[in-house]
Amino acid sequence: AVPGIKALYGVAAQAQASGERYDYEPAGRGAFPVEEDWDTRAYLRHLPTVFEAVRNEFGPEIPLLHDGHHRMTPIQAAKLGKALEPYDLFWLEDCTPAENQEGLRLVRQHTTTPLAIGEIFNTVWDYQTLIKEQLIDYVRAASTHFGGISPLKKVMDFAAQYQIKSGFHGPTDISPVGFAAQLHVGLAIHNYGIQEYMQHSVKTNEVFEQSMTFVDGYLHPGD
Repeated sequence: AVPGIKALYGVAAQAQASGERYDYEPAGRGAFPVEEDWDTRAYLRHLPTVFEAVRNEFGPEIPLLHDGHHRMTPIQAAKLGKALEPYDLFWLEDCTPAENQEGLRLVRQHTTTPLAIGEIFNTVWDYQTLIKEQLIDYVRAASTHFGGISPLKKVMDFAAQYQIKSGFHGPTDISPVGFAAQLHVGLAIHNYGIQEYMQHSVKTNEVFEQSMTFVDGYLHPGD
């Protein structure tokens, strides 16, 4: 949470209109969209102190990731990326709306914090400039939005030429079928990076029978 912001997406205890807490997927459930607060300056001031505290408590080895959720302008994202450099992030995700692919040039010029983009992208063309100019480090495409196995494989082959790795989108709105598709793409590429994983509900798993398991940070697709 950010001091002074009372209702913020991604903070499960704040963002629920229904009163029911969702730790894995904190998008609000309810009859109407949840009205949220936002203050960019408060966020930019507070966030580096959060990572400083986490590093001080847990040390340098644990990988730390942060999702900016498209909230920043390119110059704000550049400022945040630079401020977070001492804390050695695994990645800074969706720091600015990437429909403006050129905006990532400005971010890249000012920070060495690794960047991950693309969970809302629909085609390989959304990545063309980002990959060709090496403006990102991780591809966040999702099988269900991106067209399935073949387009994912195509964009990762393109990314491999520039040492850009996968980091496919994996929240609970990716069905077990879609998740299995991108899990198998991850097994088939040489530039695999990491796979986001959020556990589906018991009810979902009753409908979609599966042999995939998640143990100690590793996914196994089954035999």
